[in-house]
Amino acid sequence: MNVRKMRLFDSENIHSSEDRDEFEKDYARLIQSPAFRRLQGKSQVFGAGSGDYYRTRLTHSLEVSQIAREVARKLCKTNPFLARREHPGLVMDPEVVEVASLAHDLGHPPFGHKGEEVLNEILTAECGMKYEGNAQNFRILMFLEKRAGSDSGLDLTAAVLLAINKYPFCLDDPGRLKGVYGMEWEGIAGLRKAWGMPDGVATLEAQLMDLCDDIAYSTHDIEDGIRAGKIQMNPSLFEDDRLVASVMQEIVDDPGNAVMHWEEVDMMQMVRQALHHYLQQWETVYVECGREPSRTRREMKARWVRKFVSGVGIIDDPVTGWKRVTFIRDGVQDLELLRTMEILKKLAWVTLIKDFRVQRLHKRSEIMIQRLWDSFRTPETGRLIIPPDWLESYERQRSKWPWERMVADYIAGMTDAYAEKVYAEFYASRSGSIYERD
Repeated sequence: MNVRKMRLFDSENIHSSEDRDEFEKDYARLIQSPAFRRLQGKSQVFGAGSGDYYRTRLTHSLEVSQIAREVARKLCKTNPFLARREHPGLVMDPEVVEVASLAHDLGHPPFGHKGEEVLNEILTAECGMKYEGNAQNFRILMFLEKRAGSDSGLDLTAAVLLAINKYPFCLDDPGRLKGVYGMEWEGIAGLRKAWGMPDGVATLEAQLMDLCDDIAYSTHDIEDGIRAGKIQMNPSLFEDDRLVASVMQEIVDDPGNAVMHWEEVDMMQMVRQALHHYLQQWETVYVECGREPSRTRREMKARWVRKFVSGVGIIDDPVTGWKRVTFIRDGVQDLELLRTMEILKKLAWVTLIKDFRVQRLHKRSEIMIQRLWDSFRTPETGRLIIPPDWLESYERQRSKWPWERMVADYIAGMTDAYAEKVYAEFYASRSGSIYERD
């Protein structure tokens, strides 16, 4: 049996055609799912609907998948051990990485990271439960989504599910911030056991998906920020001590940055140098592009994607005894390039997310999500205003999810615009129509 193509439920493939490869079926199931379509209405950095030029969760996911697929092909050519397929977790199928990249943000609620933060705070304080975007991915794929002949999500192959699982832990464990909810972890843990995966390590495909997500974020979001005028390409911004200090603080506050060993370098000097180099490069490319800002933005994005992609490789990880997908130079991990990417990520974060106008929108979204939760929270009154199909699904499978989790699932599945619409129906001083379709 090919353990990479096994499925948790439809193991005999009685509900799918036989004329396609299993990974092709996964791709079709994903892109035809409502959850995938709803990504077009969910925020990436700027709110969905802010303008035709800015990225949404959907376009971001498409861009991550394109980068990841191409890098996977490159790695297959440059790493002979991949062809030996010695272990199901040490394989690099471009098709698998592509599907995993398309699915990696399904669990994000409306209003971006703020929506995720608010839902988690509500569930933790009121119900003793957690909400986390990566965990919600698996709840959608393994339980909430429906397909013909199945009542168990999209029932994707083991390879794709584990390629999405960049945090191979149970979120219900004490102190765990990222992972998989306990209900879905049972299935994921079973697949990992069938594969013989070591504890706490992700497959190569999951690692590549995660790295390509960072590549896209550190390049594409900056492009959006420049276009929106939030990132002014001049020395006044890039040499501002406050910007340098803010970027440094974000790096220090991010627990995931410990692996980059910032203590080995002068962080302030490196941040200043990276920002200076980026501005210098912009000025050079700006002249090369005939002083056209739009061409310059695209060329800067392309050059940085190329730079990061060319550095991706696979090395042995002495700490875990597994292999690691990371930036490599001269046969060892390229920490300088990793740190540079992190600086660009934090540049995007402090100039876009921390902008006071964006923070005002976040405050607005916080209020909306809190009041939507308050409206649905009590079963006796909430069931009167939740769509019938959700109630039918809840009653049919209520042993698997408490009312509060169902409410969180319902809110998390909303697009930005739909969340605002429902909120307006409840609280805005306007008249709606019962003929509007949800």
